[in-house]
Amino acid sequence: MSTIAAISTPNAVGGIAVIRVSGPDALTVAARVFTPANGKPVSGMAGYTCAYGTVLDQDGNPVDDVVLTVFRAPHSYTGEDTAELSCHGGLFLSRQVLRLCFAAGAEPAQPGEFTKRAFLAGKLSLTQAESVMDLISAQGDAQLRCARSLREGAVFRRIHSCTDQLVVLLSDLAAWVDYPEEDIPSVEPDALDASLTALHADLSAIASTYDYGRILREGINTVIVGRPNVGKSTLMNRLSGFERSIVTDIAGTTRDVVEESVRLGDLTLRLSDTAGLRDTPDRIEQLGVEIAYRRLEEAELILAVFDSTAPLLPQDRELISRIGKRRAVAICNKSDAGSSLTPDELSAHFAYVIPISAKTGEGMEQLSSALHALFLSDAPDPQAGVLSNERQKLCVERAMEHISAAIAAVRSGEPLDCVTVLLDDAANTLLELTGERATEAVVEQVFARFCVGK
Repeated sequence: MSTIAAISTPNAVGGIAVIRVSGPDALTVAARVFTPANGKPVSGMAGYTCAYGTVLDQDGNPVDDVVLTVFRAPHSYTGEDTAELSCHGGLFLSRQVLRLCFAAGAEPAQPGEFTKRAFLAGKLSLTQAESVMDLISAQGDAQLRCARSLREGAVFRRIHSCTDQLVVLLSDLAAWVDYPEEDIPSVEPDALDASLTALHADLSAIASTYDYGRILREGINTVIVGRPNVGKSTLMNRLSGFERSIVTDIAGTTRDVVEESVRLGDLTLRLSDTAGLRDTPDRIEQLGVEIAYRRLEEAELILAVFDSTAPLLPQDRELISRIGKRRAVAICNKSDAGSSLTPDELSAHFAYVIPISAKTGEGMEQLSSALHALFLSDAPDPQAGVLSNERQKLCVERAMEHISAAIAAVRSGEPLDCVTVLLDDAANTLLELTGERATEAVVEQVFARFCVGK
């Protein structure tokens, strides 16, 4: 393999920047650009040691004082000889050091190439490699716990347990089919059916964790809806923490959709503040209302806002009807201004009815608690392993399809050869998930979403 280099710290000014060099000639590249202050050669440095010195340009002029850290193969992140140059964190300065590494023989690293090399060297499973970007992009405690669990191999262990069960079944089937003259116990259809049904249930339980992981990673598509002047934009601003939407007492102020992502505890809400729902002769406002109804249909969470100082109006009742049994929270706004609307009037239609004042912030904690109860009350244990992306989910679903087909074949009396083919396909799919039998295209797909330097 070639020797690669990249800046591994963020592309921004900071206290230090780290230029990572990995590959068979990593220490040679480092020795060409770095002169240790102690005069000892870089080639003689042991792994897990550091040296202070100077990076020199091609004319021998000093560029910066740096610290060189050496990792010897196979005891490095990539499994290769690795050198890391820590210089001052200026953008021009770090790029200058990187350019000198290229001039010394290193090649530019591709996105995710360091972690890809760790995977190819057997330092990480494919699911553990995927966890690296999840760790980097984590925005809350729950997301971080899931990413760490994935990094520690929880998903790999759960999938490997299912794969091991398949291998045992396949070996029993192969022995019975290939050596009929031997005194080998026959494979009983009822026992095989029971084993496959239990295995399918295990995979189904793993697949069910995907939505939880997706919610933590991508957030919840949330729409704020209600008739005009119930306080939707004020609520949007309260959740956002700043004046994201224009607020006036003029009906129809909000016409287009205003979007913002906000965090409430472990949840990220991808909020859309929409036009007030009403019939209007104003063509532009009516277009906004139509968009609001479309967003209502697409949303995973509906924050239905009602004016607690007024009784329910026909527009409110139409909104309740449109929401039906979908995930929604009824918000009785303007609780600081008295109440003509009691929560009981809405509790027949909503699991959660929260009185708030978007103006003062009263009731926002109760709203946060309700949303956590809606989405996180039955959350799986992150330590048990949570599927983190669509690739993993599709692999599990394909394996389940193969096992379902095998169960159907057993129950219809198909030859065991047919069952064996289906179970072999299921096992290969699970091995693809963990990376033990992944094609080059699958590996490239995984690392394509990584940043350069990792």
